[in-house]
Amino acid sequence: MPQTPTEPAAAPNRTAREMAQSATQAVGDAMSSSGKKDPEPRWPAIVAVLAVGGLRLALPEGLSLGPAWLLLLVVGIFLVPTVVTLRRKLHKVNQIFGYILTSVITLDMAWSLYRLVAALPSHKQSPLDLLRSAAALWLTNILVFASWYWRLDGGGPNARDLQGVHTDGAFLFPQMTLDQSARVEMGEQCWSPGFIDYLFIAFNTSTAFSPTDCPVLSRWAKVLMMIQALISFATVVLLAARAVNIL
Repeated sequence: MPQTPTEPAAAPNRTAREMAQSATQAVGDAMSSSGKKDPEPRWPAIVAVLAVGGLRLALPEGLSLGPAWLLLLVVGIFLVPTVVTLRRKLHKVNQIFGYILTSVITLDMAWSLYRLVAALPSHKQSPLDLLRSAAALWLTNILVFASWYWRLDGGGPNARDLQGVHTDGAFLFPQMTLDQSARVEMGEQCWSPGFIDYLFIAFNTSTAFSPTDCPVLSRWAKVLMMIQALISFATVVLLAARAVNIL
């Protein structure tokens, strides 16, 4: 008498996250045999926050909280302990300073956006100042949210360095869906996202209002991307409305 099979004939469909994890499960052996992956360079993130401070100099006095150079000074002050704690491998303290620094530039951007919206109906800003302010805040929006994605995804850069291989996070990067043979062929056995990858996501969110090649998996990332897209859209719409004298 034929026996009834105890296991189903086909496995259930796997989610995108499970596919990424299964595709990178065997990479750990290759990583341990080839040595530990080099830590992610931090200079792109440092340049980004300094650029936010530099963009503040392009804003008129009415849109700035304090002197135009104040944000750049505050960023420089917080960057010193951030770099020092990173060098000394004080990851928890480094993470705290990173959160504080990113929060400072976020609050400053929010204040400037509020002042820009409040100044539009009064027509106090000249067309050139308005265009320069909108462009500076649009770029600042990209850099600020790229910094948040970089600091939060997968536990942050320090946690990603300790993991070695990025297998799970808020974004499903194309490299995470490759199987082991494809990773080896491309030389991406120990691939992990860097700041430029998150900057690309933030840029696409502000221009195309979508993450394009990286599906979003986590709720916190979806919320942040909605806020970023809303800020970018509102900046463009308000500028266009002012240009045609609707406001």
